[in-house]
Amino acid sequence: MSRFDWGLLLQAGVRGAGLRPAEFWALTPAELMLILGTDGAARPMARDALAALEAAFPDKTE
Repeated sequence: MSRFDWGLLLQAGVRGAGLRPAEFWALTPAELMLILGTDGAARPMARDALAALEAAFPDKTE
């Protein structure tokens, strides 16, 4: 089992994400990881996926 480096996480949350200390401590570890972009689940969208979205939902021009 790995341990959290709370000092480093607090610094990232407060300085990096702009959270107040009370907001930081109210988060679950999963919420903090999501805010910091370290959960591993989110990936940048590939160009072909963006093109498919643009084709499916074109901007309306008049």
